Order: sequence, then structure tokens, then C-alpha cells
Amino acid sequence: MARAPADNRGMTPPSSADSPRHSSSSPTSSATPTAAPDPQHRFDDVERAAVYRAIALRRDMRHFTPSAPLPDEQLERLLQAAHAAPSVGLMQPWRFMRLSTTAWRERLMPIVEAERRRTAQALGERGAEFLRLKVEGLRDCAELLAIVLAPDDGTVFGRLSLPREMAWCSAACAVQNLWLAARAEHLGLGWVSMFDPAALRQALALPEGAEPLGLLCLGPVPDFYEQPMLEATGWRQARPLREMLMEPPAP
Repeated sequence: MARAPADNRGMTPPSSADSPRHSSSSPTSSATPTAAPDPQHRFDDVERAAVYRAIALRRDMRHFTPSAPLPDEQLERLLQAAHAAPSVGLMQPWRFMRLSTTAWRERLMPIVEAERRRTAQALGERGAEFLRLKVEGLRDCAELLAIVLAPDDGTVFGRLSLPREMAWCSAACAVQNLWLAARAEHLGLGWVSMFDPAALRQALALPEGAEPLGLLCLGPVPDFYEQPMLEATGWRQARPLREMLMEPPAP
């Protein structure tokens, strides 16, 4: 995948023709479902199980194999998967910046480290325990990407009441697509959210209205965690679905 020019700061979206979600069919309110779905839209038992397995085995990775390369064609494939994500009103607010040079990694490490120290202070008596956790893989990952929220393009469809929130949710869908595609290709991904937004915005020279949402560490890993790292280290335990599924009182 060709590297973007250094002065390409405008967050210009890719052509819609590149998106695998566009097709010649145009569903409308008058469309009726067919009696039997097109076979290409069906998953057999093996394919279905693979999707659920990728979801179950996805991990937020922090440990990467140093100096392990990631072919450009593989990165392109993963980013196409990210770009196939759903978005409210088809706004596609995500932008990815490739920051994989040593110079970029060294430029961004102090920003992450400063926020790591601030987090430790905010945690009080758990601060020392937190500092023992590995919270990023910037130096060792094969590819370092920034996920950026583009300036608002004025999309109203589906986001009139929650315009910014729907943009954030849409961008998160792109990251999840990337995460699952990477896991299916036996690659790890870690979403680093420890940074001061203003400092990262300045470092990346983002245009007005653009917001950094995360640094994404991507690449081969020595091994995948058997369980989420925060559970394995005793930091926090995941809660079961039964605590998250609710029904409101009858209307």
C-alpha cells in the first residue's frame, strides 16, 4: 500500500467506488424480501463458527513481535475491511494515518507516556500497580496507525439529535472491523487511548474540526492472551451478559 504524501492533511475520504458496501441494488421501502436469500449472502456452519470464534478470541494486544514485517497488500486488505464498516447516514467519518516510521514512534511515545503518568496519579493507591501494566506496543508493532475523526461533513440523516456521538460510534465500528479482520489473519491489534487529544492533534497537524480517537498498534504477536489482559493481571473482571440485558417497565 503506497504511503500517503506527508502534506495530505485534509482528511479527504476515499472514493465511494472503493467501498465494498456499494452495489448496483438500491433497497427502498417498497422492496420485499425474496423467498430464498442469495447463496452469496449466506454463511455455512463452518463460516458462521469462524465469525463467532474471531469475536471470542479477539484481544486488545500490547505485546508484539519486534521487527516483524506486515506486507503492504495485507495492510491494504485489513484497511478495506475497516472501511467496509457501517456508518450513520453513510458519513464514513473515519480517517487512518500511517505512522510506522521510527521517527513517528519516537515522536508519539512521550505523549503516551505523559498520559500514562497522569493516569497513575489519578488512580491513587492503585497507581503503582497500574504502572506495572504494559499499556501500549508503539515501538514493537509492525504498523502504527492513528484513527482520526474527520471534520463534520454536515450529515443530518440519523444524527440530528446526537451528531458527534453518532460520528464516534461509526468510527468505532471501523476499528472493530479492523480488529476482527486482523485476528482472522493471526495478527494482533491494540487500541491505545492514553494521550492528551490536544497534544496528539498538534503532533499530527490535524485540520480544524478533526479529532484523534486512538493509536492502533497492529502486527504479528508472540502469542495471543488466553483471556483479556486486564482480567489475567487481576486488574478487573468482565461482567456477564445477564447483568447487561434489561427490560424496561411495561409502557
